Amino acid sequence: MPRIPYQPADLAEPAEVVDAIRRRRGGELMELDRMLLHSAPLAAGWNTMMGSVRNEFIVAKRLRELAMCTVAVINDASYELAAHAPIYLAEGGTQAQLDAIAADPDAAAADRALFEPLDAATIALTIEMTRNVKVEDATFARIEALLGRRELVELIATIAAYNMVSRFLVATGITH
Repeated sequence: MPRIPYQPADLAEPAEVVDAIRRRRGGELMELDRMLLHSAPLAAGWNTMMGSVRNEFIVAKRLRELAMCTVAVINDASYELAAHAPIYLAEGGTQAQLDAIAADPDAAAADRALFEPLDAATIALTIEMTRNVKVEDATFARIEALLGRRELVELIATIAAYNMVSRFLVATGITH
């Protein structure tokens, strides 16, 4: 049960904001949307930013979803993990990789047999950004050597954005 009641699933106002969210989501409002819609300016800005992260970035979707799942595990955001794990699998991730992240993200980042260097570097970056905010120089150099500048910036932004998402989910009690 969320800490704040959801807005109704059939919410129609403010129409411009609700309609934009419905368009991005394929017609339905998710629980997260219904919580955000307690503040129309928040919901509108969130929808625009997260739409860009999800639909306009060139960094590989598999890496973004890997980062999103890792953030979800670290921050205990079950709603986020349930939403992104199937997408990660559809983008080429494996169940064994998801299981490893869920069991121990630190061990996953070091597992050279299960994760390719770019995946392991993505997990390491995600761990440091999520737990410490500050990224160690060696971790940054490792991921920087594997990605172009735009991809690197977009991956960092994805991790930051999904930390925002997970913190909102956890604080408001959205779990399913």
